[in-house]
Amino acid sequence: MEITVLTIFPNMFDSPFAESIIKRAMDRHLININIMDIRNFTKDRHKSVDDYSYGGGPGMILKPEPIVDAIESIYKKDGNWTDSKIIITSAQGKIFNQKIAKKLSTLERIIFICGRYEGIDERVGQILNAEEISIGDYVLTGGEIPVMVMVDAIIRMIPGVLGKEESAKSDSFYHGLLDYPHFTRPENYRNFKVPEVLLSGDHEKIDRWRMKQSLLRTFIRRPDLFVDRNFSEEELKIIDDWKRID
Repeated sequence: MEITVLTIFPNMFDSPFAESIIKRAMDRHLININIMDIRNFTKDRHKSVDDYSYGGGPGMILKPEPIVDAIESIYKKDGNWTDSKIIITSAQGKIFNQKIAKKLSTLERIIFICGRYEGIDERVGQILNAEEISIGDYVLTGGEIPVMVMVDAIIRMIPGVLGKEESAKSDSFYHGLLDYPHFTRPENYRNFKVPEVLLSGDHEKIDRWRMKQSLLRTFIRRPDLFVDRNFSEEELKIIDDWKRID
């Protein structure tokens, strides 16, 4: 996968993309990340990337010219890939989730445009046919951190990145539910003991316990995830057992 990030603060990505799973994925050539400084595509001597908003109002707006020119320079060099998407970070965009991460992980190229100040000129998204995405109902100083979050979530869905595919499939939200509880040594810590079923060696019982805990945790913490969910037969049996408890 080819990932390109357009930003006016390229140094923000130096450390996050130089550590852990992201770095290993790049070292193994599973992904390539290119950080582009939008200021390099300005035409005035001050390298201006923002200007005042038409109609007045507080704050500055990122100008369309350097952003569109940066994208067009990519197309001129590499061609306009059909299996690609341009994403603008915006508090007004659709909320990012695991389903979106899985879908994006199948693309060959993603281009992120980091929002800043009061936003980006509306024409950028229209000209580039870009999609606006938010990581939550709150406002950050800029789009750099949301891009880091999305890139991390996306690349772990790419086969080979985690080493074991099961690692990603057991994550919270991968199957639309929260993850089950995890335990490691010691077996007894400050009088909190590991559940006996996990010590039994009976993998069928363990799998059922984990499914039950996943459903229960989701029901308690995120009941909204149950809306419109297509429950499996095994999940329905577990839920039916709850109803039998007095």
